[in-house]
Amino acid sequence: MSISEIQFTDQDALSPSDPLLQNLKDFTSITVSLIWQRQAIFLAATLLTAFYFDPVGAAVFYCTIMFTEILDLLLARRVKSLDKTDRAGITSSLYWALGSSTLSAANICLYAITVALQQEGGGHFTPLFFLFAAALFAAMNNHQIVIVLVVRLTIYGFSFMIIVLKDVWVTRPPLSSDLWLQVFTIIFVMYFIIDCSFIFLKLYRKNLQQIEDLKMEHEAAKAAYLVKSQFVSTVSHELRTPLTSIKGSLDLINSGAMGEIPNRMQSLVKLAGSNSNRLSNLIDDLLDLQKIEAGEMTYRQDVLNVQNVISEAVDSSLGYASAHDVTIVEDSAICDSLFIESDEARLMQVLLNIISNAAKFSAYQGVVTVGCERCGDKVRIYVVDEGPGIPENSKDKVFGRFTQLDSSDQRHAGGTGLGMNISKEIVENLNGIIDYVSEVGKGTKFFVEFDAYETDSPHKQTSLM
Repeated sequence: MSISEIQFTDQDALSPSDPLLQNLKDFTSITVSLIWQRQAIFLAATLLTAFYFDPVGAAVFYCTIMFTEILDLLLARRVKSLDKTDRAGITSSLYWALGSSTLSAANICLYAITVALQQEGGGHFTPLFFLFAAALFAAMNNHQIVIVLVVRLTIYGFSFMIIVLKDVWVTRPPLSSDLWLQVFTIIFVMYFIIDCSFIFLKLYRKNLQQIEDLKMEHEAAKAAYLVKSQFVSTVSHELRTPLTSIKGSLDLINSGAMGEIPNRMQSLVKLAGSNSNRLSNLIDDLLDLQKIEAGEMTYRQDVLNVQNVISEAVDSSLGYASAHDVTIVEDSAICDSLFIESDEARLMQVLLNIISNAAKFSAYQGVVTVGCERCGDKVRIYVVDEGPGIPENSKDKVFGRFTQLDSSDQRHAGGTGLGMNISKEIVENLNGIIDYVSEVGKGTKFFVEFDAYETDSPHKQTSLM
């Protein structure tokens, strides 16, 4: 049995809701984590007393104390496998802990008394210090189970008094002698140790209460989060149905299919159509965000020709760019020979978002360049604009949720602040990288990178969650 097999994680310590099981897990966790510290103490005490007192007694003490250490390790392994429904196992483990601790404390005290009996009256510094160290160690590390702590300290206390009162009983010294000073000092030491025990016990129980409070807050937060997610999903779907009808009607009117639009109504109808598109994009972003948070976003991997991806993204963005008086230039001379493995629909969503941002933030009659390049074993698809650039240390805002670099009410570009965050989630789930380089006043280059797929006639599909 190795010690590493019975180490406890934080989750192990926090998982049980039964108080006694929690106490047992904390007790055995401390036992395991401090095992080498105890071994060093026991070995040092054994060697010291073997040299100055009785080697045979020291060897017997060390063997016995190692037996109790093995019992503690076996108990730790047993407690680790318990759950709150195993009441019999929890109860038997408590008795086991009590018995092992009693045996360990009795062994330490018996050895200390044995060493004291080999010394002249009043000269018991070594055994008394051993007892003091053992009692303080128990006060600091055995407070998780009160009955164990009480038993240990009671045994140590009796041993203290046996050692010092033996000399008083034999010599019957006056009250002013050093022997009585030693008795009163031991009483003070015992009070000090008991006081320390109460302090550590209070701290431990306070920590347990804080953990329980955190658990309750965590459960409440999860419940609120679930309600929020359900609300967003329901509202978004409910809004999409009438919006689809409104948007379709406006598109028909704007296309002229319903007849010529009077001049004085054209601007209003065009504005309504534009805003319906914005509202539709907002709903799509909220639904995508809800899917990502719920882990329900699905991906269909396919090997793609980078040239085709860029051309389709550029063609799909021409109308949006034109509305912003921006020209899109395709720089994909070498892209026809490059392939990547990705989800075409999701990658297109990412590229359209990056291109629309580039057009949105570009100056009047600006140019947006979309292209690709080979970077070692990676293929990089980039979008370069001639906009105002992005200040340093702004990545948290660029890729954050509901954040924009210009968050003022009068900002130049609208939007929810979700697009780049969703794009980042998509690219990372497709095992890619999304990033940018920028210089204030000179523009920005956004890019996504994927592993190059070395083939010229691919057709492979897999599904990812």
